[in-house]
Formats: sequence, structure tokens, C-alpha cells
Amino acid sequence: MSDFEIRTLDTGEHRAASNLFRETVHFPSADDAEWVYAARYYQPGGTIGAFDPELVGTARSFDAELTVPGGARLPMVGVTSVGVRADRTRRGVLRALMTTQLEDFAARGVVFANLLASEAGIYGRFGYGLATRSRGYSIDRHRARLRPDAAVGGELELLDLDRALEVCPGVYDRLEHRPGMMTRPEVLWRLYETQLRRHTPPVKAVVHHGPGGPDGFATYHVAGPLAHPWTKTVEVADLFAGSATAYAGLWRFLLGLDLVDRIVAESRPLDDPIELLLADHRCGNVDRIGDEHWIRLVDVPAALAGRSYGPAEPVVVEVTDPLLPGNSGAYLVTTDGAARTDRPAGLRMDVTTLAMAYLGTWRPSALAAAGRIEVRDPAAPAAADVLFGTRLAAWSGSPF
Repeated sequence: MSDFEIRTLDTGEHRAASNLFRETVHFPSADDAEWVYAARYYQPGGTIGAFDPELVGTARSFDAELTVPGGARLPMVGVTSVGVRADRTRRGVLRALMTTQLEDFAARGVVFANLLASEAGIYGRFGYGLATRSRGYSIDRHRARLRPDAAVGGELELLDLDRALEVCPGVYDRLEHRPGMMTRPEVLWRLYETQLRRHTPPVKAVVHHGPGGPDGFATYHVAGPLAHPWTKTVEVADLFAGSATAYAGLWRFLLGLDLVDRIVAESRPLDDPIELLLADHRCGNVDRIGDEHWIRLVDVPAALAGRSYGPAEPVVVEVTDPLLPGNSGAYLVTTDGAARTDRPAGLRMDVTTLAMAYLGTWRPSALAAAGRIEVRDPAAPAAADVLFGTRLAAWSGSPF
């Protein structure tokens, strides 16, 4: 780890970092036209590089906020574009990049780091745990109909991509966020713009207007042949609704699109109620259930104190964190909150496992049964299930 230098990149070095990262995931470099857009999702001061002596590794981050159980939004960073050049892998470069990031985040008072993992076996050793999951499903548009008692109301407005990029960020900001959802800073919307502009035919958006104004939107594009036979698929990129009426209205619009055979939604909450909305739930098929976001508790005391808890007997949780040892220790978790304690622990776990339980996605009793949690008090797993449980499934819906 002493054979290379880690430092923050200047703005003029961002394109080289982008090219290196794209090479590590076998993507072509951005051409001049694409870089006009891609350069805008690099937050100034948010990209670091490893030099040996030329650039051999990089990692990018941006500032946002994460919604935790109870509705509070706490400081987080999104970590992305992590890559090491193929001839420099397995030499400690990745560990140096990740450690440097975590130390910087801790010094800045960040509570969480958040990423999507290219490979599931990499990030657990840096304290990241799989904290949200999603499912993808497809719907037969010819057969699917909403139930007659599905909510009706409001108005729908169809927007082109340029107008959608002006309207949708404001709608998203005003929605009530479930656990795991994050704010979307300008750099993230610029990333989405770059991705959405690649599609032909172009992406469109539909916005639902309720009594208080816009309260939901969906962005989508149509894929398939441009001539007969019209075997086309609607691919839904975003769908957010602030009410049952908005949710039903957006799906009523999508199911009403002509010359379309199938609607695909790739990353939806595990508890998304689409089956309950359809007159025949078998018109929809779940295609996959998989990873969504991995979080890292950078400041364990602030994270535990910042969320709400269910009604159960108190549990003392002991946490170990080798990379950020200031997080290690015992915490008394009660219905009223959480704080450090000298009491003996009922459950003992590493910071990676705590991240998995934190948003309610994984029950502590299941983690204990899998050997991820050491149980010292037999009553603690069941109590912790209630304390860490949530009404809604944790979900982000904001890939990066």
C-alpha cells in the first residue's frame, strides 16, 4: 500500500478517471458528445485516484441524504465508479481507496456511505452490508386490467424528456420517502439524463396531478422493432407515487398504451402492491429479486440514534468495526432510541451485519440463525426483530 499515492482529483482529471473506470467494467470510453453530459455528474472534490505513478485506480462519491426508519434524513455519500486497472489489481489499491474514502467521510461527519455492488463478495470486508433489495416484474399489457375498485382521480400530463428533467426532480423532492430512499442531488439527475438520452425512441414521462399539485411520475421508453409486427415492450425507469390514487393513475396510463405487448419494471420495492391492483394478478410475473443498495454505517452512534424503533424489550447490541474502531462498542437499543452503554450485550455483530439489519430488510433472528450474529441473550433476537422492523420494505429506487 506504500507503493502508490492516493489523492483527490482535480476537475481536469475527471475524464481520465471516467475512462479508467469504464475500462474496468468493459465499457467504451465516453466520446466528446457524451462527455458533455457525463462531466456534470462528477461532484467537485468527490473523486479520488491511486497513482503508480500514473492513474491506476479511482473511486467517486457525491453528497446526499438517506431516509431512515421514522422519516429522518441523515447525511450520506453515494460511492460509485470504483475501479482498479487490470494490471494493478490484488495489490492493495482497492483497500487503500476504500479506506481513504471512509476516513474522509468520518472526518466530515457523514453518517452513511451507500453503493451498488458490481460483485457481492467485495464490499462486506469494508463494512458495507446489503441493506435494500428490489424485485423486477413484467406485465402482459393485453390481458392486464386494474381492479374496478382501484383509486380514480387527478389528471395525467405527458412530458418529453427535456420537460421531464425540469419537472420530475421537484416532484420527487416533495414525496414522502420510505426507509432507504435518498435525496437526489443535481449530479445524480445529470447521471440519469445521460442514461436516458441514450434511448431511441426517446424517453417520455407521465406526471400525475393530485389536489395539491404533482404527486407522482413515471419515466419510460418503448423498445422493439420499428415496423410490423409491433412486438414492443415498455421499460419503466422510474415510478414514484405519493398516494394510492397517483399510483393507480400512473399504472392505468401505462397499461393503456397502444401497440405495446409487455411492461417491464426492473427495480421495484419488495412490497410493491401491483398484484393487488390487477384484476388478475397472474398477468404479472416476478422476473427477479436481487440486490439493491449496500450501506456502510460510518457513524454508528449517530445512525442508531437517528432512526425510530418498534415496541419491544430493550436489547444491547455490541458492534465491532475494525476499519473505524471508534464505532466499536455496546449500544442499548430501546423503543425510545439508542445510545452507548456499559451493559452486557445480548447480541454481538460486526458493522457489516448491523448495516443489513439497520433498515429492516433482514431480521436479526434470521441473521443469527445464519451465524451472522452471536446471540448471548436467547430473548434478544425476537426483541430485535420488533425493534428494527419497519412498516414498509426498505427500498431506494435511485441507482447510481
